[in-house]
Amino acid sequence: LKTCPGRVLCKLPCSGEKEVDLAVQSAKAAFKIWSQMSGMERCRVMLEAARIIREQREEIATMETINNGKSIFEARVDIDISWQCLEYYAGLAGSLAGEHVQLPGGSFGYTRREPLGVCVGIGAWNYPFQIACWKSGPALACGNAMVFKPSPFTPISVVRLAEIFTEAGVPKGLFNVVQGGAATGQFLCQHPDVAKISFTGSVPTGMKIMEMAAKGIKPVTLELGGKSPLIIFSDSDLDNAVKGALMANFLTQGEVCCNGTRVFVERKILDTFTKEVVKCTQKIKIGDPLLEDTRMGALINRPHLNRVQGFIKQAKEQGAEVLCGGDLYVPDDPKLKNGYFMRPCVLGNCKDDMTCVKEEIFGPVMAILPFDTEDEVVERANATKFGLAGGVFTRDIQKAHRVVAALKAGMCFINNYNVSPVELPFGGYKSSGFGRENGRAAIEYYSQLKTVCVEMGDVESVF
Repeated sequence: LKTCPGRVLCKLPCSGEKEVDLAVQSAKAAFKIWSQMSGMERCRVMLEAARIIREQREEIATMETINNGKSIFEARVDIDISWQCLEYYAGLAGSLAGEHVQLPGGSFGYTRREPLGVCVGIGAWNYPFQIACWKSGPALACGNAMVFKPSPFTPISVVRLAEIFTEAGVPKGLFNVVQGGAATGQFLCQHPDVAKISFTGSVPTGMKIMEMAAKGIKPVTLELGGKSPLIIFSDSDLDNAVKGALMANFLTQGEVCCNGTRVFVERKILDTFTKEVVKCTQKIKIGDPLLEDTRMGALINRPHLNRVQGFIKQAKEQGAEVLCGGDLYVPDDPKLKNGYFMRPCVLGNCKDDMTCVKEEIFGPVMAILPFDTEDEVVERANATKFGLAGGVFTRDIQKAHRVVAALKAGMCFINNYNVSPVELPFGGYKSSGFGRENGRAAIEYYSQLKTVCVEMGDVESVF
């Protein structure tokens, strides 16, 4: 593999119904072995997988950069989060347990936390390797098998993860990868031997998956889109708030579901903040994502680049002002001339009813909106069908906690943004989905509870 923007990296055959069935049956056979192993045995295998990822960090990060287009600097962080995720769930694997409940007359009850079976993971193209680890980590810790379908735009790095799990010692077929688009996903969701579906992606696709899962009474975890608010109060540390706004908008070329793309700025610091954020945005180094000093690589493909450009054009037509960026970027290096690069964009003079403020753009486009009071900004921040994330910058810690308590969002940040420790649950409210990834909470979504009631005396019959 080498950097070749705009050209075909490789070709993979799509998995049809037959291949999906083979993958599920293979995972089903592996599940019988894996689910009977102790938590400590699973722990050791998962720790070995984490060790291999950590040892091969540079190789996998390079593969991910070529796979996705993000900077190598970011890709390394993604790989670090990936092995940390597997380490975290390896640690939980040996501690999974039910509880004992004493009942009258010496009788008692107990609960067992049991795996679901073959789980399906369907990933997005913005964090291909990391999402696969976020889904497989808790799934495997609980004793499940997984069949994973990456996005057809980023099919490569998840195959390496499957190889790593095999090297680490999981039963053959425990983590299978199938390739393809919507049809392959449909075969997975409708397969009778699939016990659960975890999907990361768009709201429309999430709705279709939920509908398909409903016909088989299959539980789902949906991590969908967002149009998250970032609230900058006048008493915040300005430099820190500017850094937070950049982190909330321009990671992975802005292709992040929880990005804080509606930046609400208290009016008394609006001009100062805007000037500083524009200055810092214009300094972002764009270009070859494999270079150490690059901080913004290429968008995922031409149709998506065109879509983002269309949002900016529409924003201007609706009265927004492009304060910087938004145009295509052509690097000096001739081998990058066909890449899908654009300059990060900051929009001013935005209104809440503009399309660029209401809809998820999924590109490097920040919309700045002024506000005057706390109550006003909370109401405006919540006036969206999404509810994935939200952020607050202020030195007043009471106000910070008060505002995040009022935000209708599943992941909130105070004086930082887009930090995703694997120890903390991640997921959204409203149309941003339900269920949680990461943290102990994910265990609930990859296991089921069995209750056992034991009678120590004679049955008290009513007959």
